Amino acid sequence: MAGNIVLSAAVRSNLLALQQTSDLISQTQNRLATGKKVNSALDNPSNFFTASGLTDRANDLSGLLDSISNGLQTIQAANNGITSLTNLVQTALATLRQAQQSAETTAKVQGSVSGLTGTSSFAVTSGNTITISDGVTTATITSGGNVTVQQILDGVNNNATLGIKAELTGDGRVQFEATGTTSITIGGTATTAELAQFGLTAAVTAAGTANTTRTALAAQFDTIRTQITQLAGDSGFNGVNLLNGDALKVLLNEKSTSSVTISGVTFTSAGLGITASTHQFQSDFDINAAITNVTNALTTLRSQASTFGANLSIVQIRQDFTKATINTLKTGADNLTLADTNEEGANLLSLQTRQQLSTTALSIASQSDRNVLSLFR
Repeated sequence: MAGNIVLSAAVRSNLLALQQTSDLISQTQNRLATGKKVNSALDNPSNFFTASGLTDRANDLSGLLDSISNGLQTIQAANNGITSLTNLVQTALATLRQAQQSAETTAKVQGSVSGLTGTSSFAVTSGNTITISDGVTTATITSGGNVTVQQILDGVNNNATLGIKAELTGDGRVQFEATGTTSITIGGTATTAELAQFGLTAAVTAAGTANTTRTALAAQFDTIRTQITQLAGDSGFNGVNLLNGDALKVLLNEKSTSSVTISGVTFTSAGLGITASTHQFQSDFDINAAITNVTNALTTLRSQASTFGANLSIVQIRQDFTKATINTLKTGADNLTLADTNEEGANLLSLQTRQQLSTTALSIASQSDRNVLSLFR
């Protein structure tokens, strides 16, 4: 056995040095092969476990980046949807403007007195009535001693079956418009003088005709309205649609203690307050009401676009922050474990030289043992 072989002190010393050099060469070659100076806890426990913790957190954050990326795409899909919805709503508004430019051909009555407001009030004998009829349905306003302009407007507009709409013109005149091919009859028991206070006269206005251009544009408006609802329904990403009532929660750290929640909206036609065309837009009253709804919808879309834009910026900033944090963690872990290949290469060259010298020294040390052989010649 090797343990029974007696080596001289010089040989054993040189052999030990040679073994140590061989171990160092093996260690250096491993560092060069792996690129790391710390490959296990045996190499450097403190650096190894610290680097492992940093790497684990970097990996957790890397997995979180996929979720953040999906969140960004969901917000972006909603933002794209709002952009297209805005274009559709603007198209609907252009359609309404076009209908407004086509003169109505249905019956219209405009009072002779200007400067009136909804609160304008006039004395009318208590119990006397003012009636507005379309030939089938009649709206009746009964006086309690005084009648306001708003009472007349409400009496007409709140009657769902009456084919007439009432409003004040830009210069403050009471105006009645037929919503179809019906006549407008003003009457009641109010005296001529009492009616004249409102600029009205008891009379029958002949029925008008339907405006085919307005009818066609009303159908076009309803088609656009349908497309608005369909587009809102198609603005989702990965099963989440922020324009169809869904909400989105984006986690921003690996412990789920930091997040941002984006509330969804319902931007269908109904959700935006864009109602279907009424009475085929035969009256300016109905067109003006539709224009108001569409204008409000545009304001809502622009406001929500700003909100989504802010949310998108927040998530993008956190995404960039997470990427930077991952890079910092990995760099920190690498600083603790990676080897300097230039240094290790120099070390290997030095160790190989040392190995050669140790081999030579071992040969010289064993020379004295070989001299013993000369005694037996």
